[in-house]
Amino acid sequence: MLDAPSNLGLRQLRPGVEPGARRLADALRACGLVDRLGARDAGRVAAPPWVELFANREQIPGYTRELAERLGELLRDGAKPLVLGGDCSILLGAMLALRRRGHYGLAFVDGHLDFRTEDVDAVAGEDLAVVTGRAEDALADLDGLRPYVLDEDVVAYGSRDGSTAPVRVIDLDALRAGEWAVPPVPYWVHVDADVLRLDAVDSPQPDGLSYEELATLLRLLLSGPVVGMQVTIFDPDLDPDGSAAEALTACLVSAAAPAAR
Repeated sequence: MLDAPSNLGLRQLRPGVEPGARRLADALRACGLVDRLGARDAGRVAAPPWVELFANREQIPGYTRELAERLGELLRDGAKPLVLGGDCSILLGAMLALRRRGHYGLAFVDGHLDFRTEDVDAVAGEDLAVVTGRAEDALADLDGLRPYVLDEDVVAYGSRDGSTAPVRVIDLDALRAGEWAVPPVPYWVHVDADVLRLDAVDSPQPDGLSYEELATLLRLLLSGPVVGMQVTIFDPDLDPDGSAAEALTACLVSAAAPAAR
C-alpha cells in the first residue's frame, strides 16, 4: 500500500480553502486498511504543497515522474500496488509507470469521465484525457510515451455526468442493467470515490453506486489480470464523524481481501 497524498489536480473548494483529499490515505489507514487487507506498507510519495490552480498544474509532471518511479520499483518486485490518493491526477503516475513497462489497460471507475479537453484547468477533471494523450506535452508526453494508454484499452464504469469519451463507457444505468466488459490487456483499476452516493468528495452528484454495488464491481475487476489499483477524491474534511471513511474502508476490504487471498 502506497500513499500518494497529492491535491495538485484540484481547484480550491471556495476562496482560500484547499480540498482535503490529500488526507484520504491518513483516514483510511486510521481505519486499519493496511492490517485488514494484510498489505505490505510501501510508505508514501510526498507531494509538493498545493498553491493555486496553474502553479499546481506546473508541478504535476515532476510529481508524476516521482510516483511513476516508485510504482515502477514496486511492480519490478512483483507487487500489486494499492495507491491511496490524493486526487485523480495521480493516475498519470500509475499509467506512466505501466507505459514504461509495456502495454496495459485501464478500468476507470468514476462518477465522471474526466475527459475535459477544452478550457483546461484542474487536472483531476482531465485525467482520462491526459493519459490517453489529449493534453499538453508536459503532461501527456512524458518520456515521449504519449499516449500512456490506448483508447481501445480503456473501459469506464459508473459515470453519471452525461459526458462522452472515445473509450468503452458503461455508465451507471448500463452497469446496473448488467452491461459488462473489461480491458483486453492487463489493467490498472482507478476508483474515484465520487462514483458512490457520497457527499464527502470534491464534486458530489445525485445517485451513484452503493458501497455494496462498488464492492461487487471491484470484486469482478480484481478477479481479472489486474496489476494494481488506486483510490482517489474522498475528502475526510467533509466526513467529520469518520463514518464515510469506515464505510469506504470496509468496502475496499470486502472487495480486495478475497482477491489478495
